[in-house]
Amino acid sequence: MNSSEKPPSRLYKYSAFTIRALTNLKNQEIYFNSPQNFNDPYDCSITPEIRIPSDAEVEDLRSVFLNDLPPGSRHYLQTQAVSIERLREMVINSARNLAAHEVKEFSKKNGVSCFSEDHTDLLMWSHYGENQKGFCLEFDTSYFTKFRKVIYSAEMPTFDPIPVLKKQFEKSDFMSIFSTKSKSWIYEKEWRLLHAECNKFFAYPAEALTGVYFGPNISEAALQIICLILQGQNDSVKFWKGIRNPRSFKVDFEQFYYTSFIAAKKNSST
Repeated sequence: MNSSEKPPSRLYKYSAFTIRALTNLKNQEIYFNSPQNFNDPYDCSITPEIRIPSDAEVEDLRSVFLNDLPPGSRHYLQTQAVSIERLREMVINSARNLAAHEVKEFSKKNGVSCFSEDHTDLLMWSHYGENQKGFCLEFDTSYFTKFRKVIYSAEMPTFDPIPVLKKQFEKSDFMSIFSTKSKSWIYEKEWRLLHAECNKFFAYPAEALTGVYFGPNISEAALQIICLILQGQNDSVKFWKGIRNPRSFKVDFEQFYYTSFIAAKKNSST
């Protein structure tokens, strides 16, 4: 389960028009939400399937268990009174308990910030863009590290117990569990950033934000407020206005150049 592919050069973040969203724009911050607040009850809360180890793998793990047992139980294993079947059960239960612990700890402590490959999807605009009254931010992914592509699956992910129980693993080996979602969400085309803290805001450089796409239903006042905020701190960001395509079920975007009322007034007087 490898979801650590290189991201596309641009990724997008949908937003409703709220005071919090405007504050984030002004502060040039991204919010890392707790998975406990997600609308998908399985997101970052998956209990993975455990791969069934072979007889040889189970026997090889017998010595691993010896180090973690009291003397009496250790002698019991050393005499090989425990069958392969019973030892395999111990291996699977230990791996399952460890995976459950990691999932619980991650969802309690870590933060996630979600992005999409697509800034034109109608469902995304409806679900996360305030029914097309919001906006969508375009980011240059070269300014970020450790993006992970979400894997969409009809089945629960499978977890390999061998490297875990041999302690030949890193915490990052669990990350694919936290980047796997049901195929029901495949339209999101999601990439995500993971952070060791949740419910936190973290700043990004102004140059990382390269564009803003406005929903077809955004009010003129909301559009101008966002343009004014960004023109005061990022003179290279591009603006795009959403327009419903009359012949297809999609939103088209046309670039526009914003000039404030005061700037326009000064230009007309010179």
